[in-house]
Amino acid sequence: MSAPEMAPATIARIASFDWKRVEDDLEAQGYAVLERLLDPAECASVAELFPSAEVFRSQVVMERYNFGRGVYKYFRYPLPPLVQTLRSELYARVAAVANGWSESMGLAERYPGRHADFVSQCHESGQTRPTPLLLEYGVDDYNCLHQDLHGDLWFPLQAAVLLSQPGRDFEGGEFVLTEQRPRMQSRPMVVPLEKETQWCSR
Repeated sequence: MSAPEMAPATIARIASFDWKRVEDDLEAQGYAVLERLLDPAECASVAELFPSAEVFRSQVVMERYNFGRGVYKYFRYPLPPLVQTLRSELYARVAAVANGWSESMGLAERYPGRHADFVSQCHESGQTRPTPLLLEYGVDDYNCLHQDLHGDLWFPLQAAVLLSQPGRDFEGGEFVLTEQRPRMQSRPMVVPLEKETQWCSR
């Protein structure tokens, strides 16, 4: 199966978002929603990769590790062009936000403006495996609350893209985020599930 190709229209679509609004939302509530990040054909092209063996490096059955219920697969290098371009383009738009958070918390970590440079730093520290993944849920499946950390170097924002159509491809389900607040109880936030929507979350 061939990997999905990146259309110039997708790059233009990413550039067209109000990134000041995204930054403000991240600061105010810890997440931001980008509506229609991918078009329906792009969503389908990525979802159709799931049965393919050659584009993934490993598979995790979540129930075996008490992660929840469902299956996810980590992409291998080279990443599909669409996945790689989303990774690079989105990172470049929010790296300054991540640096602002580090500064405000008194942390020494600073993130380069280009995603390729951050990946090079990860590889130099021994973190050489790609971390983008594709997740498939079945009836009654779920994902336990967690943080995705894969080594000493990690980026404090993550993108999640819903590829299926609620009300047509599935019923139910919620996307839940939690804010860990010092000396306070955690605050849960439920983000509505809509196709072609992407979240950046702490």
